Amino acid sequence: DLADTIVVRDDEILEKPRDAAHTKAMLRSLAGRDHKVMTGIAVCIAGAKDPAVSCEQSVVTFADLSDEEIEAYVATGEPFDKAGGYGIQSMGSLLATNIAGDFHTVVGLPLAALARLLSVELAKHFDAEAAAA
Repeated sequence: DLADTIVVRDDEILEKPRDAAHTKAMLRSLAGRDHKVMTGIAVCIAGAKDPAVSCEQSVVTFADLSDEEIEAYVATGEPFDKAGGYGIQSMGSLLATNIAGDFHTVVGLPLAALARLLSVELAKHFDAEAAAA
């Protein structure tokens, strides 16, 4: 994978939920609070010695969610393959009241960071090729 995302609440990592009960518990723990979303990316250019890596972070604030709202969201089936039990790019966006940082970090692919990483790594690659020619 090019990127992977975790949700962190009170220094506890919330990965993908195991089942509906686990999802509901995660969402209840996030309701009305801030949490961090961290997405790591790695790029390896052919011929490079090591991959270039970056970890981007955003802070998401959730609304105070009722049990009924959590039940309804879980019933959609959307949260089961998402870190923290929600997907901000779809119906999960209705759970959040604020995002501090890059939206794409929360989605799971921080595009601006990826573009910067590729730009730097490709420049190194082409500079090395030009020097060898």
